[in-house]
Amino acid sequence: MLVFEIVIALLLGGAGLAALSRRMGTPYPALVALAGAVLALVPGSPELVLDPELALTLFVAPVLLDAAFDASPRDLRANWRPVAGLAVGAVVLTVIAVAVAVKWRVPAMPWAAAIALGAIVAPPDAAAATAVLKALRPPHRLLVILEGESLFNDASALLIYRLALGAMAAGGVLGWSAVPTLLVVTAGSALLGVVLSRVSLRINAGVEDVSTAVITQFGSTFAVWILAERLHLSGILTTVVYAMTISRQASIVTPARIRIPSYAVWEVATFVLNVLAFVLVGFQLKTIVARFDRELWLEYGAIAAVVTGAAILARFAWVMGAGAFNRWVHRKSKSSPVTLSPGASMLVGWCGMRGIVTLAAALALPTGHEGTGAFPYRDLILFTSFSVVLGTLVVQGMTLRPLMSRLKLDDDNEVDHEVRLARVETLRAGLEATQEFQGTEISVLVRRRYELQLRRARQRLDEHALTATGGPSSPWGPPTEDARTVRTAMAASRRKLAELRANGTIGDAAFQQVEQELDWSELDLQQILRAEAAD
Repeated sequence: MLVFEIVIALLLGGAGLAALSRRMGTPYPALVALAGAVLALVPGSPELVLDPELALTLFVAPVLLDAAFDASPRDLRANWRPVAGLAVGAVVLTVIAVAVAVKWRVPAMPWAAAIALGAIVAPPDAAAATAVLKALRPPHRLLVILEGESLFNDASALLIYRLALGAMAAGGVLGWSAVPTLLVVTAGSALLGVVLSRVSLRINAGVEDVSTAVITQFGSTFAVWILAERLHLSGILTTVVYAMTISRQASIVTPARIRIPSYAVWEVATFVLNVLAFVLVGFQLKTIVARFDRELWLEYGAIAAVVTGAAILARFAWVMGAGAFNRWVHRKSKSSPVTLSPGASMLVGWCGMRGIVTLAAALALPTGHEGTGAFPYRDLILFTSFSVVLGTLVVQGMTLRPLMSRLKLDDDNEVDHEVRLARVETLRAGLEATQEFQGTEISVLVRRRYELQLRRARQRLDEHALTATGGPSSPWGPPTEDARTVRTAMAASRRKLAELRANGTIGDAAFQQVEQELDWSELDLQQILRAEAAD
């Protein structure tokens, strides 16, 4: 019961830290990481140990699927070179740099264990960076590169991690013999992801209940990961391909009444998993820290500082070097899809905060239970991994906003233009499809609403050029007046509904049904107002 109470309290604390981070303009994992570090020093807190085999599946699979589902294949194809460079080149360089650094500090550590540590701390968590950057509206391409990198650097890093663990168990080292295995695993994982996405779409198409749909989504996510691992493929790569494939058809197969609440559930689930990952690492560090004396503190602290510095510098060196090389190669082309400006390269290089994948991989190291031997230097690797996460989130995460402001990388408005265009085309299609329905009052109302929205959307699409040349603004009135009208009408409706229930005119069943209808109506109107405000 005590553990349950502590977890609930920590989740509430995580929610508070997330709210505080939004006010500070920093990634919320930075504050949660600090809270996790504090847990390791709090006397009397319980010891919690997670099954290593469960760590990656529990923490990485749903978070990765949530990110991959929103990825854009079109944008990834347009930026495949920088994404591939970061996902492979930067990861490999970081693994090598960290392995060499830790071998320098701990010569007795086997190379396979040093490489495993490098693979654990190699993949940055783009969610922490993009959470800050989206509010600052950088060029869309930078967000695409960072988000695309986060999908595939996990796969490349954890492939090296698996090979290192296998080499450690076999008493050998990594070599060129691993290359055919990597190729087979990559191709097999991609194929499995496509096949499973087809199966999942057929299953989900027949689900009409919200709770059943959400449970099916989570269950299928874990099933995809587990099946890939059982087949000795990459759970990460299979999940990424599965999510990106299924997202192409999900908008057609899944109705809005299921999609809206399921998105909310996924958002909460990813937040909870992030908080729990930091909490569990804090609890496990407690047993390690309890064995520390002053000399060991200094030794482990120095190793963690060296590894953190190596991880940060390796990524920064790769991004700046690759950016300079590409600019030199394409120096005659002003619009190359490969090159990044020096400022953009600096920003991407600094977005190297580590997160949940690093924590999960560290937790997944064998602990020595059930007759198996513990992974060599597991305590040191876990301590160092958490230190890298904490250090990068605090140092890089809390300086990202001022760096972005100093670099002055302005939004290119690419997404805004595409949103305006999509509104016009979808409204026109809806209006054209309803031309034959003219008779009933509802038909007239629907068509009238589409006509009004289409006129406003067309004007917004054309207004960008006019505004740029000092042209007139929208004649439809300020958005605040529209918002005030919506709030006033909705508040009056809700007060009347509550009054009807209070005086006994209606019961709770009728109240709840009408309240749900008002909620959907309010969400619909708020979406329209947000679209107006965004323009």
